[in-house]
Amino acid sequence: MNKKLGLLLIPLVLFFLLVFFLFQGLFSDPRQLDSQADGKPVPGFSLPDLMDPATTYDQDVFKGEVTILNVWGVWCVTCAVEMPFLTQLRQQQDVHFVGLYFDQDLDPDFGTKTLSRVQDEVTDMLSRYGNPYQFNIFDVYRDTSLDLGVTGAPEHFLIDSQGVIRMHHIGDINERVWKTKVGPLYQQLIAEKKAAEQGLHKGDE
Repeated sequence: MNKKLGLLLIPLVLFFLLVFFLFQGLFSDPRQLDSQADGKPVPGFSLPDLMDPATTYDQDVFKGEVTILNVWGVWCVTCAVEMPFLTQLRQQQDVHFVGLYFDQDLDPDFGTKTLSRVQDEVTDMLSRYGNPYQFNIFDVYRDTSLDLGVTGAPEHFLIDSQGVIRMHHIGDINERVWKTKVGPLYQQLIAEKKAAEQGLHKGDE
């Protein structure tokens, strides 16, 4: 009798477990998920400049400067929405943005879209919405985006002057997000960088 009762209870237990997980997913915010990249160095890469493919970058490009790495593409509507504010941050607060660009329609093996067409589309978008970027790294095969744990665009990685990722923000950066989340840490990292530089100068005296 007890064995039969136990068998009858199994579907009921499974049902309640399923309801529990669905309930969690319904009320959770995917933007609050912990990033596996936080606290780790930028993963190694060697990628070309989007506008000048003869120039290549690696992870060392992030050392010496506090940087916000912005994952974006011309196909991303939210990227266009946030771009004027990012440009304002660069112009008014000298925020250092670097783009990590990938194109959904570009197939490097079969040439679905040519590089020159991608460059034209990027130039057009930046001329219309503003250009916050010091330069754009072209993530041709999206390998670096995958290494960073990118799930879409826009996404942002706040990187300190040692090349370590200190924050991963999924979604756009708007005025509220900047004031309450990204901006305070960015300014803290700038202050840490200046303090470290001053300490080095004193040590040289």
